[in-house]
Amino acid sequence: MQSCESSVDSADDPFSRGLRKRGQPRVVVIGAGLAGLAAAKALLEQGFTDVTVLEASSHIGGRVQSVKLGHATFELGATWIHGSHGNPIYHLAEASGLLEETTDGERSVGRISLYSKNGVACYLTNHGRRIPKDVVEEFSDLYNEVYNLTQEFFRHGKPVNAESQNSVGVFTREEVRNRIRDDPDDTEATKRLKLAMIQQYLKVESCESSSHSMDEVSLSAFGEWTEIPGAHHIIPSGFMRVVELLADGIPAHVIQLGKPVRCIHWDQASAHPRGPEIEPRVKGDHNHCTGEGRQSGEGSQGDGWDEDEQWPVVVECEDCEVIPADHVIVTVSLGVLKRQYTSFFQPGLPTEKVAAIHRLGISTTDKIFLEFEEPFWGPECNSLQFVWEDEAESRTLTYPPELWFRKICGFDVLYPPERYGHVLSGWICGEEALVMEKCDDEAVAEICTEMLRQFTGNPNIPKPRRILRSAWGSNPYFRGSYSYTQVGSSGADVEKLAKPLPYTESSKTAHGSSTKQQPGHLLSSKCPEQSLDSNRGFIKPMQVLFSGEATHRKYYSTTHGALLSGQREAARLIEMYRDRFQ
Repeated sequence: MQSCESSVDSADDPFSRGLRKRGQPRVVVIGAGLAGLAAAKALLEQGFTDVTVLEASSHIGGRVQSVKLGHATFELGATWIHGSHGNPIYHLAEASGLLEETTDGERSVGRISLYSKNGVACYLTNHGRRIPKDVVEEFSDLYNEVYNLTQEFFRHGKPVNAESQNSVGVFTREEVRNRIRDDPDDTEATKRLKLAMIQQYLKVESCESSSHSMDEVSLSAFGEWTEIPGAHHIIPSGFMRVVELLADGIPAHVIQLGKPVRCIHWDQASAHPRGPEIEPRVKGDHNHCTGEGRQSGEGSQGDGWDEDEQWPVVVECEDCEVIPADHVIVTVSLGVLKRQYTSFFQPGLPTEKVAAIHRLGISTTDKIFLEFEEPFWGPECNSLQFVWEDEAESRTLTYPPELWFRKICGFDVLYPPERYGHVLSGWICGEEALVMEKCDDEAVAEICTEMLRQFTGNPNIPKPRRILRSAWGSNPYFRGSYSYTQVGSSGADVEKLAKPLPYTESSKTAHGSSTKQQPGHLLSSKCPEQSLDSNRGFIKPMQVLFSGEATHRKYYSTTHGALLSGQREAARLIEMYRDRFQ
């Protein structure tokens, strides 16, 4: 390994010259959700002053979206703090007095409403019958036993048999189905009810996993996701309060809203560029696009870049402004990466990172809030769960577009009514959620009302006075709700997604080449701000870093996973420059 001190050229490499002039590394964070804000806040608190956050939408928060209607706050995105023991989101909210405990269950798999720890779930069939409580309890116990088995494949290294197709849905459906059929005590009618309940439970599970179907979730990887112990909590004043706490202390000029990014040009100063580069420009000229565009360079503190100064990364924005940087932290969703990775990075991403993007899964989970003048449900009811009796033998959770409403698994009762009024929260996921998003409010309200009448057996239920719903799948800045380990993927893919660019291990090379690196490409522990490749010269390490919930191996899909991933990437840069800030 070649140390910085041993190279006479190290003091004059373009990166060192730029840092000597500016005195600070420039970091651009793409996305002002929990991950991006956590990263920016951590860097600023450790002495980084040249930090810019670019947010495509008109507001901060990412997949946290609290909407205030009247006196109540409704969550279109993140709703609960899941677990409290060591959960950074919990501790942040608790220290500010924001919390209210909803349920102390270790898992939500018990199907209790997460809006209330009081009352019972009412399981209703499409024939307007309520399933007896003892049948529900028996089925729930059976389902939970099988659910626990799905965790063992990863946690205990159990082999996955071919019949399961390495699918949580396939394994669960067949295992539960066989146990129901083998039960000598149940009547045939009870067995058919329980068989139909399998599909309803798997719909709920799909909403929780944000998958189109649990058939698409990897059985061998399922148990790696880790639940934090402790109660579930809501924030009555809105989850957005957590976002505001993270943003507190970040100077206003750091966050630029309405600033979508077109492309990240990385590895710009290598000796042998592998992709189209943006030409260095004289100070004050940051316009890359032809035609009209911004000239001021607002996003880069207004100091431009000199003709003789090389930057490893250049961020090209949709408004044609280009912002040079030493490091970029990318926090965009997996859905956006899947849709745009070929055009979003130049040169292209390494082969193994592209493969991880393809293998990992993300789908859409949407909420449908319905507000009624008066409740038509009893005070003991905390949710209405929809069981289609004709799905007892079904082996799919996919419906034709005209039957999209069959994917609605049920409605939770928002509690307490003194805060929310008389409101139900419906859940739908997958491709059917995308169909729902294309419908207008009137059509969705009408269909939901008809379903409620059908399943309750009450034809007099009025239409809701108001409807509010999310649309995460069709939002171009998210393209889905949150990630899951798809069949064919594993936690190793999450690690590959999170790996900074360019690669510096001897076993990997930038751009996915299988050529073995020279020893000089290893990162020097004595001078971590640069590395040396014998073929390409000095290469700035950690030019592009990745964070967001999809990059956390244990806590993907969660708000705490997003926050921790942002802090993780900030910590990489803090460690890299620790001598500079001591």
